[in-house]
Amino acid sequence: MKRLVIPAALVFTASCTLGPNYRRPSVAIPSTFRDVTGPATQAESVSLADTQWFDLFRDDTLTQLVRTALVQNFDLRIASERVLQARDRFRIARADRFPVVVGTAAASENRVSEAGPRPLPAAVGPEVADFQVGFGLGWELDVWGRVRRLNEAARAQYLATEEARRGIITTLVADVTDAYFFLQTLDRQLLIARGTRDVAADGLRLTQLRRERGVATALDTRQAEQLLYTATAQIASLERQIAQTEDALSLLLGRAPGDVLRTAGFIETFKARPTVPVGLPSALLERRPDIRQAEQALVAANAQIGVARAHRQHRCLRGGPTLQCRPYPRGGPALRVRRSRTGRDLRAFDLQRPPRGLGCSGRVSQDR
Repeated sequence: MKRLVIPAALVFTASCTLGPNYRRPSVAIPSTFRDVTGPATQAESVSLADTQWFDLFRDDTLTQLVRTALVQNFDLRIASERVLQARDRFRIARADRFPVVVGTAAASENRVSEAGPRPLPAAVGPEVADFQVGFGLGWELDVWGRVRRLNEAARAQYLATEEARRGIITTLVADVTDAYFFLQTLDRQLLIARGTRDVAADGLRLTQLRRERGVATALDTRQAEQLLYTATAQIASLERQIAQTEDALSLLLGRAPGDVLRTAGFIETFKARPTVPVGLPSALLERRPDIRQAEQALVAANAQIGVARAHRQHRCLRGGPTLQCRPYPRGGPALRVRRSRTGRDLRAFDLQRPPRGLGCSGRVSQDR
């Protein structure tokens, strides 16, 4: 009978967890798509969402720009550091499930004055040494599931931070690609504007010749000049937009503003991807990092309910045997040492360090 007491106590402790368990909310989904009939509702066997970003647009220059942004972008590097911080917090929360080992040591040495009203006996020396060694073990019986809920919440926050990093990657790839396409569009517009200016210059020259021959009037000349001035101003506006777009793209690449290399024959080599098919399943929404991040935040908040309920109950702290040894040899100076709590203190120290590789001091702001 006694052999069944400990397993029964362990089963009771593991099953007694306060707070609701997370369940994904059910959403009513229609069986058919609106305004779609017949074969159009059949989804393609290969989804566009399965295509990698470097296979979507086959352009070597664009691929190199995106790879550079993924390595040097500052927002992405900050997000990566936040993932490391969340991982350390998760390990700190998990460390509370293990016993706390504490070791102490102390040594002291005193000297008694030989000059006094009561002299020491001849067999007793003036020096007295003391040395102490202690060892302690303690842990918390997680009867109400407080530590387990804290571990669940920390794990969900860690996963939410990882999804936030993936969301930044998706946004970064989209922003770099969009800026690159916009630069290509501005280049084509600038080429057309320069051709328009050349045509306007030739038209003004012909109008001036016609006026000299008495065929055209001064009004015709002024209209030709106005067309030339408008085309020239359009060139200046496009050049300014190109410079601003290159500066914005350089910021995404994590480097100083400057010229951005782009493929000259992009229009000839560009192959547009097929249009998005009708009837994509709503399950594709589960791939979005922002939605997955929100779900993990919901999991963490749900676990915090159990933590709050467990705080209303009494905590059961257990301590192991504490051993002390006090010999009396000749000792050294006073000394006290405490052992780390199974890596918890080391993880807490890592959180206090500034982010690595960001070139700045201080901690990363959590409100960014």
